[in-house]
Amino acid sequence: MAEKISMREKVGFSLGDSAANFIFQTMMLLQLSFYTDSFGISAAAAGLLFLVARLFGAVFDPIMGAISDRTVTRWGKFRPWILWTALPFGIIGFLAFTTPNFGHTGKLIYAYVTYLLLMAVYSANNIPYSALSGVITGDMAERNSLFSVRFIFVTLATIAIQGFALPMVNHFGHGSSAKGYQITMGIFCVLAVIFFLITFLTTKERIIPDPKQKSSLKQDISDLLKNRPWLIMFLVFLLLFIFLGIRNSILLYFFKYYLDKTSMLSMLEVLNKGLFGLLGKLGMIGSNADIAGNTFSMINIFSQLVTIIGLTLSRPLANKFGKNTVFRTGLFLCVLLSGIFIIIKPEAIVLTLVLQLLFQFMWGVAAMSLPWAMMADVADFSEWKNNRRATGIVFAGIIIGLKVGLAIGGALAGSLLSVYGYVANVSQTSHTLFGIRMITSIYPAVFLVIGAILLLFYQINKSTEIQMQNELTERRNTLANN
Repeated sequence: MAEKISMREKVGFSLGDSAANFIFQTMMLLQLSFYTDSFGISAAAAGLLFLVARLFGAVFDPIMGAISDRTVTRWGKFRPWILWTALPFGIIGFLAFTTPNFGHTGKLIYAYVTYLLLMAVYSANNIPYSALSGVITGDMAERNSLFSVRFIFVTLATIAIQGFALPMVNHFGHGSSAKGYQITMGIFCVLAVIFFLITFLTTKERIIPDPKQKSSLKQDISDLLKNRPWLIMFLVFLLLFIFLGIRNSILLYFFKYYLDKTSMLSMLEVLNKGLFGLLGKLGMIGSNADIAGNTFSMINIFSQLVTIIGLTLSRPLANKFGKNTVFRTGLFLCVLLSGIFIIIKPEAIVLTLVLQLLFQFMWGVAAMSLPWAMMADVADFSEWKNNRRATGIVFAGIIIGLKVGLAIGGALAGSLLSVYGYVANVSQTSHTLFGIRMITSIYPAVFLVIGAILLLFYQINKSTEIQMQNELTERRNTLANN
């Protein structure tokens, strides 16, 4: 019988992803805007930077997966990497959002150096962390529960970034967004280091490879390439994060340049009354307030709270119908909700709120925790079929799809902004505004459609999950008793 996992361990494990997301979510949501509007480089240059740095990170991923699979310590294979990388991750994350007093070329070099280092330390931390989820438990129901808790904490971290980062930037910056980003990210990075340490101290690795298994990187890669569920999940992650890389990078521009500021102010005033004047006390309403950024933040807070509701439904639905069915169906609905953003008029703030709430609810049900739980299933599938386990390389291989997806998505977001004639911190032309609307809605949705179609060919269904779990548990019990 697979060992049950305490809520203490589930929470401790989940804090590790909260830590990573203090930096990861900021990269996805705010870094393009930071580079163009605060740091002072062009959208095209930022897009090229994302492509180069994230591809570099993707190249580093399989190396890190192979290293972590071959790490042997008294703490296990994967936990020590979370400890070793905690402080470097926090320091480099802080430096990546610091604006030096350099000229244009100096700033560009600084941005490349810090972002490349950030991608490297992210791989060194996140590959072992992701692989850890595959060795904490082999029980499918417990795994679904673990990932549900994990992504509730991810969502709480996302609320901090999407809801409070911009108000914090404005508060600490006193008119200098560059200074505001530096202080805000300093706070988030300190929290990240603390959370990583908690994850290290509260988790345990329970699934270990057969001690007689020979270490062979060539065989590990050969097993991966013969593993059809892995190949499909690699492509799905690639497409999923192209979608996120494009859409999340552009949403702030949608609020800042397209939506009507008078209508956004009206919404903030209504919310201020409902919150007993809290927004006014925080300086989120007034002549010097960032109305677009604050509206963006408040809508993100509400939408992330709705995401948590979706996450609570994800586990029971996956247990009943299987992860793939729920994931695939949810993606098709997310495509619809994302695409409808193209019809939003500048004054339609309420419609923007409603669509974003519906999108995030469905994203919580389908796409927050389930693809990551399916990664762990793919590692089990490889062990089940090949009698060899290489958890780190399996997760690294799929996270390459994530990194390459973000690289392509970020590059496309910056490049498309440039193609449509974007100029920072000025009123945009009608052509540019049309481009911002398309980049927010139609363009990213195309990639999500392809990902949902690919899941039709994913062969690990509910019955396969049960069969794998039972047979692998029997093998592991036999191994433990010998």
